[in-house]
Amino acid sequence: MGKQGRKRLVSYALFLAALFQCRFLAFAILDPLDFLALQLIRKSMNDLPGSSFFASWDFTSDPCNFTGVYCESDKVIALNLGDPRAGFPGLTGRLDTAIGKLSALTEFSLVPGRVFGSLPMSISRLENLRVLAITRNFISGDIPASLGRLRRLKTLDLSYNRLTGKIPRSIGTLPELTNVLLCHNNLSGSVPPFLSQALTRLDLKRNALTGSLPSSFSPSLQFLSLSWNQLTGPVDSVLSRLDQLSFIDLSFNRFTGPIPDRIFSFPLTNLHLQRNSFYGPVQPGDQVKISTVDLSHNMLSGRISPMFSTVQNLYLNHNRFTGQVPDSLVDRLLSASLQTLYLQHNFLTGIGINPAAEIPQSTSLCIQYNCMVPPVQTPCPLKSETQKTRPTSLCNEWRG
Repeated sequence: MGKQGRKRLVSYALFLAALFQCRFLAFAILDPLDFLALQLIRKSMNDLPGSSFFASWDFTSDPCNFTGVYCESDKVIALNLGDPRAGFPGLTGRLDTAIGKLSALTEFSLVPGRVFGSLPMSISRLENLRVLAITRNFISGDIPASLGRLRRLKTLDLSYNRLTGKIPRSIGTLPELTNVLLCHNNLSGSVPPFLSQALTRLDLKRNALTGSLPSSFSPSLQFLSLSWNQLTGPVDSVLSRLDQLSFIDLSFNRFTGPIPDRIFSFPLTNLHLQRNSFYGPVQPGDQVKISTVDLSHNMLSGRISPMFSTVQNLYLNHNRFTGQVPDSLVDRLLSASLQTLYLQHNFLTGIGINPAAEIPQSTSLCIQYNCMVPPVQTPCPLKSETQKTRPTSLCNEWRG
């Protein structure tokens, strides 16, 4: 073979080697630590009957093609366990501590199923984690305080589990948190301060939290739900600064003090403050544009403000309101613009409705058990007071 022939042969061999290398790199080998971690996670969990989430997890093939596994180069960057479609069976078993070996992980989620046991402490080693969402399972035990090491975390969703203990104060110090959902657990203790200036959603409802609210929340907060806890103390100074809120639910607690008038000018769609011990008058400074306002079952007093006439669903029942119902509320009710008006169990003395007036079928009015004879008979909630009118002695005592 001549010199030129040998050169062509060498060039061809180099071409084949390069081609082989390109084909090999197209199926890059997963980092051995990540490969082992996925194996251990798989061994610790199984599909519930009717689920086939793990059907593609065949470790003789490329794990980056597994359902729920997303890779970048040779590392796992996202792991979404379980079928997220509503009504589909989830997974069962335990979450293995090997999850902490996936060092490049930025997102980890575990959707509804029957995974039990505690949260692995090893999650705290995932320094790149931005989303941690383990929801609607049977996770129990405490929330590890070491989660405070996840300084890049934006979403923490541990809702609908069986977590106990306190919310670690270290979580409140995470600087980039935007969403915190710890609702429907058995958490106790106080609500820690949340210092992130990016926080928009805080949902802690349905726990056993006690104490008063921290002195401040991030002014960026848009969604706040603390209902069904045992929280106490005033809220006016805290709420007055949260002028970006679009949803507030503080119902079924033991809050006291006045309701800040400024709150009615916030860009809210829903305001739920029922079943507390708020007291004093309520006098919004302008027309209230909130769709649903529920202030029922408190100790609010004074006259009902006509500024509430632009609300669609207004619940002021079981308070201590007095005087005449504003005509603007009656007009809006009769035009079906105000859909729900519950005023029962107060000390109201009059409402300007003609006994012959037709109440629109699409509206709901309840005015029984006040210091007046209802001019019209309307259906009230089944659990409402059965007496139509409050006894005169109680009305005179309240006036006195």
